[in-house]
Amino acid sequence: MEKGEINYGFFSLEIQLIAIMVASACSILGTFLVLKRMAMVSDAITHTILLGIVVAFFAVHDLNSPLLIVGAGIVGVLTVYLVELLNSTKLVKEDSAIGVVFPLLFSIAVILISKYAGNVHLDVDSVLLGELAFAPFNRVQIFGFSVAKGLVTTFVIFLINVSFVIIFFKELKKFRYLTRLLR
Repeated sequence: MEKGEINYGFFSLEIQLIAIMVASACSILGTFLVLKRMAMVSDAITHTILLGIVVAFFAVHDLNSPLLIVGAGIVGVLTVYLVELLNSTKLVKEDSAIGVVFPLLFSIAVILISKYAGNVHLDVDSVLLGELAFAPFNRVQIFGFSVAKGLVTTFVIFLINVSFVIIFFKELKKFRYLTRLLR
């Protein structure tokens, strides 16, 4: 291979590694959601955090700001809170509560993007149709090596999730046991 030539085989490996890291990071906590019969909550959260990203972007006008993650986290917690709030009224079942909160928050985000973010890279197509194949083009230098930023990010999230489960495993087990008893 000549100098400056792109090694597409390496990009392919990085894409696969990113996909493996995302699947691993999600499955660690996802197992507890499945055991609690709340798997659809994770789907709702992954879609509704878009509202937090959009609102945070409108506040800071920077797609690289860490406040976008903070906004996403806040709306993720808000999603769970609203689902639990609706569920606690006993007027609707948990899956119906998810079915009310998820489309509401997600549609607000899509409307805000399409109305007010037309000139920004934060458009409806890139949000709805994100492409994993583009991940290797966004790179960072770590210890002198050029690595896909998505690989680093997903690895850090994986480590955070593993640490959370290791630290709170007893509580997670107890929570699952108590939920089973209350049914």
